[in-house]
Formats: sequence, C-alpha cells, structure tokens
Amino acid sequence: MNAPRTRVQRRPVHGVLLLDKPLELSSNDALQKVKWLLRAEKAGHTGTLDPLATGVLPLCFGAATKFSQLQLEAAKTYEAIARLGQTTTTADAEGEVLRERAIDPAALTAGRLAAVQAQFTGSIRQVPPMYSALKKDGKALYEYARAGIEVERPAREVTIHALELSLTQDSQGQPAIRMLVTCSKGTYIRTLAEDVGEALGCGAHLRALRRIDTGGLGVERCISLEALAAMGEDERLQQLQPVDALLASHTAVTLGEQDAARFLTGLPRKGAWADAEAVAVYGEKPQALLGVGRVVRGELIPARLLSSLEIQQILEDTPRP
Repeated sequence: MNAPRTRVQRRPVHGVLLLDKPLELSSNDALQKVKWLLRAEKAGHTGTLDPLATGVLPLCFGAATKFSQLQLEAAKTYEAIARLGQTTTTADAEGEVLRERAIDPAALTAGRLAAVQAQFTGSIRQVPPMYSALKKDGKALYEYARAGIEVERPAREVTIHALELSLTQDSQGQPAIRMLVTCSKGTYIRTLAEDVGEALGCGAHLRALRRIDTGGLGVERCISLEALAAMGEDERLQQLQPVDALLASHTAVTLGEQDAARFLTGLPRKGAWADAEAVAVYGEKPQALLGVGRVVRGELIPARLLSSLEIQQILEDTPRP
C-alpha cells in the first residue's frame, strides 16, 4: 500500500529567481520544479526557452508576475553553435538531415564572415520555421509539420542588434560557426543559423543554444536547478531578486505618503516629472515598490499596481539594515 502523498503548504513568495535552465527541460517544467522548491503560491515565467536551449530563464513569483510581460518585450542575447554543411528538417539537431554540401574554405574567410555578419545585422525579415509554436487556424505549426503538411508563413521583421560570427567546431568536431546574437523578441535563432549557412553557400543547422542575457539579466547572476535543490528552504528564498529587478530600465519616481495612497487606488498624480513611458513608482514611507506607470505632461498615470497585501508581505520579508 502506497503511503499518502504529503501536501505541500503553499505560501506567498514575491520576487524573481534567475534560473540557468538545464538542457532538455521545458520552461514550464523548470517553473513548476522551482515553484515546488519555494512552496510558492503564484508563479510564472517570462517567455519560453526551448528544451534544447540552456541559460537565463527569469521566473516570477507573486507580485513579480505582474511585470513578466516586460521581459517578453526585452532584447535577448544568445550564444549559438551552427554546424556547417548540413541542413535538417527542423533547422536544429533534432531533425533529419535534408541535404549535405561541401564546405568551400574560400567562403569562410574573415572578410566573407564580416560581410555575412553585416548582411544579418539590423532590421531583417525571417520566415518562421514550421517546427514552431506559432499558430495557424488555432493549431501550432509544429503539429502541421509532424503531419507532413507545409503551411505558408509570411515573413516577419525582427531586429538583430548585434551579431558576431567566428569559426569553431561543434561537439562532434565538425566545422561550425559560433554566433553571438543580441536580438529583438520574436527572433528565431534556428532560422538565423539556417540563413547564415545559406549565405555562406553550404547550409547549416543549430547544434547548441544558450541564452546569456535577457533585458540586462545576465547568466552570471543565475543559479542552477541542481544547486537550488541542494539548499535549505531559507537559503533558497535568499536567491530571489526583488520584484523591481525586472524594472531596471524604468525611471524611478518616489511619492510621499498621501500621493502614494492615492496612486495605489489608481488615481493619477501631478508633479514636476519629465515625460517617460516606463516609470517604476515607489512610496517614500515606507520605502516600497507601488507599481509602474508613465508620465505624460507632468501627470503620473498608473498602469500595473501592487496590492496593499503584496506590499505588506514584501516589507515583512525584507531584511532590515
């Protein structure tokens, strides 16, 4: 007879955990494991990272979930390895080989790499891969692909803010390109690897992908799932970044006690502030994040607000100096 399962006693947890997501684990599975380890009531991630990718995955808990959309919009930086001379059905190592081509050494000179690098920097157009979660008539594209159906996909404009290409080898010692890419949301690194391979005349497919930064949150600040699981409960909670870790690019505005109370009810406030589209709003007494908004012609307009209960819980859990 099986022993009854112990029910996990959930609790309010507020903050951001920067996870170095391991290989072959989905973003949602990673979230659920960390949520269980923290015994958190409410959790969400900031956009999926493919199971075959590793690296920065910000996980939001409690009040931080209100600002997770900001990371969806943020620029991201990846380190990728693309094997040259082969294309696959999925544009990555999971697919079947479609075509093999010889690699012309003359196409891999420093000058040629620099030219291709420039070609794919800035605003570019990408055709989303069939093996993706984009939907057509309510069905994910990968479902059509698995059924052998090719669906027409319009090209989409994305921005490659920075791109560095260099010669390397993949884990099997095969000729490859290392790509260091900073890009806008919606960019498919698999597609970029494939397109770079075509520009070099030999084709390519993605062999490894690691996200090393998202919205200024770098991998050096991350913790592994294994390390987190080995910690005691209090030490795990200490790994949480504050809620406003997601708001580093916002202009900070601090309100006095009366204005803070009115702002929390959703009322705009007047002040001598410069116009700003993204503002993080704090209370002066006590010092606490109230929410985010924007300033238009000296008027601070609320957008997403913390509840009084969330603010109280955060203050209670914040160590005093």
